[in-house]
Amino acid sequence: MLGRVVEEVAPLRGSGVVADYIPALARVDPSCFGIAVADLEGRVRGAGDWEMPFSMQSISKVFTLALVLSRGDGTLWNRVGREPSGNAFNSLIQLEHERGIPRNPFINAGALTVTDELISQVGDASGDLLEFLRAESGNPGLRVDDEVAESEVAHGDRNLALTHFMASYGNVCNPVPTVIEQYVRQCSIAMSCRDLALAGRFLAAHGVRRDGSELLTRRQAKRINAIMLTCGTYDAAGEFAYRVGIPGKSGVGGGILAVVPGRCAIAVWSPGLDARGNSVAGVAALDHFTTLTGWSIF
Repeated sequence: MLGRVVEEVAPLRGSGVVADYIPALARVDPSCFGIAVADLEGRVRGAGDWEMPFSMQSISKVFTLALVLSRGDGTLWNRVGREPSGNAFNSLIQLEHERGIPRNPFINAGALTVTDELISQVGDASGDLLEFLRAESGNPGLRVDDEVAESEVAHGDRNLALTHFMASYGNVCNPVPTVIEQYVRQCSIAMSCRDLALAGRFLAAHGVRRDGSELLTRRQAKRINAIMLTCGTYDAAGEFAYRVGIPGKSGVGGGILAVVPGRCAIAVWSPGLDARGNSVAGVAALDHFTTLTGWSIF
């Protein structure tokens, strides 16, 4: 069945544009495509370039949010909202109107706030995330791509502006350079579709980790999936829900993590992006997958 998905999206491979505003990502071959599916028992199948590592970018925001919530909601939801933004993921406009409170945890401002919260909880936020991803994927070789991280820092003026702006409203607890460094290192972790599907399996398993322990309560897992559905693909979340019908979180590296609650986690990767920063072939592949399987939350 995954082979059929690969065939269906073949005409779209190479469509869109790579994230050329991050120079290290601009060199990625846009014709690459991979897909992997991990079920609740941890079995994983894949097709295409499913074992080739890529930069997870904003998909990391799902895992950082889960790690923060696993230690208790605390004050997080006083610092960031849960509503769709309707604006670009790095927009400053809405943040100014809402006095330094980001609309949701998956736009850049919101993810910076969640990273700030995780730093306060554990100190080394990116290290905590990397340890979690290695454990859930079963791949101890996962690492931060230092070239991508350095490239993002060198071209990260917008994220700096967002963080300084939130700090001016008292919504940043740690030094701005520390928050930026940790956030960028999280986004620069390289994973394959195989790794990503396995790492995201706990969201399909209602918060239960690979080893059988509970990371999140069933209610918390449900709520993260809900935010993924309504906010996970930025200002294209409505279109994604319409076409795909399951929660998903995209990244400008071309990856998408999607979840069928109670069944499986799916990871797709194709670097060519549409105007809203979502993988062209990746969205189409998930559309075909949910149509062929009949697996949807609707």
